[in-house]
Amino acid sequence: MGLIIDCHGHYTTAPEAHNVWREAQKAAFKAGEAPPSYPEIPDTEVRSSIERNQLRLIHERGLDVTVFSPRASAMAHHVGDAEVSLAWSRANNDLIARVVRLFPSSFAGVCMLPQSPGTGLETSIAELERCVSELGFIGCNLNPDPGGGHFDAPALTDRYWYPLYEKMVELDVPAMIHVSGSCNPGLHATGGFYIAADTIAFMQLLEGDLFKDFPTLRFIIPHGGGAVPYHWGRYRGLADMLKQPDIETHLMNNVFFDTCVYHQPGIDLLADVIANKNILFGSEMIGAVRGIDPQTGHYFDDTRRYIDALEISKAERNAIFEGNARRVFPRLDALLTAQGR
Repeated sequence: MGLIIDCHGHYTTAPEAHNVWREAQKAAFKAGEAPPSYPEIPDTEVRSSIERNQLRLIHERGLDVTVFSPRASAMAHHVGDAEVSLAWSRANNDLIARVVRLFPSSFAGVCMLPQSPGTGLETSIAELERCVSELGFIGCNLNPDPGGGHFDAPALTDRYWYPLYEKMVELDVPAMIHVSGSCNPGLHATGGFYIAADTIAFMQLLEGDLFKDFPTLRFIIPHGGGAVPYHWGRYRGLADMLKQPDIETHLMNNVFFDTCVYHQPGIDLLADVIANKNILFGSEMIGAVRGIDPQTGHYFDDTRRYIDALEISKAERNAIFEGNARRVFPRLDALLTAQGR
């Protein structure tokens, strides 16, 4: 077997000083004061926070590389203003860069963007450029609803997003479409908001013709694609009713789903409905679902077990574990190739 690449990891175990600074930053904004300086966090704390958590599980579960980004629920683009968002984004991305520097064979960096609601994308484009060109990151997280659960941002096919897409194409990096925390009490963040946003993003792409303008643009829709695989017939039918091309040609050269689905029947359905070329292994371990499944005795997010149990060919399994990720993330492929892998 080749490498096992987890395309969906977040730094949910960041050093406490990082989180304390965030609370101080938010409090200072609320009080109309300047935030304190970001703390000095020694490498020993960063190393310990990874070795005791993500790296331990990588080794225990037989994985090789995790595509690693800031904690999604803490991106919180709706908090503060554009200045707050930029400072928080840079702090998080710099911390991810430190993890990658300390563990270069186990992690590859993906950045968050300072998507403060109601603002332009200039700072997001600049931060993407910095993270890819200076920090060596291989992609970004793109929040389709930076308002935090109100879905009042332009659809992903709107020309508002085009300058960012142009930069993504120029840098040849994909985006994982990933919302953050919910400020809408009617939308539980990980159980409602995340899955709804994944599904909504797919429908927005279906209604538009984005990939005609950006034929090499690539998106990963996480959490198994939300409700899309389960309702694949609905979306095929809607494409027909809306006079859109067949989904396979309209979207599935550019849209990919991960395997952050936490039971075997769900993974079985994903692999049965969605073409093998469109599935990337992911676990989001130490993420939204952290417990042990009483029915199996294994962690819900130990998703390798589900892929190992699929009745598919060795070539199809290797594509899910490695090949598709290297194709969707060309900079990851180049990084691994440079490492002799």
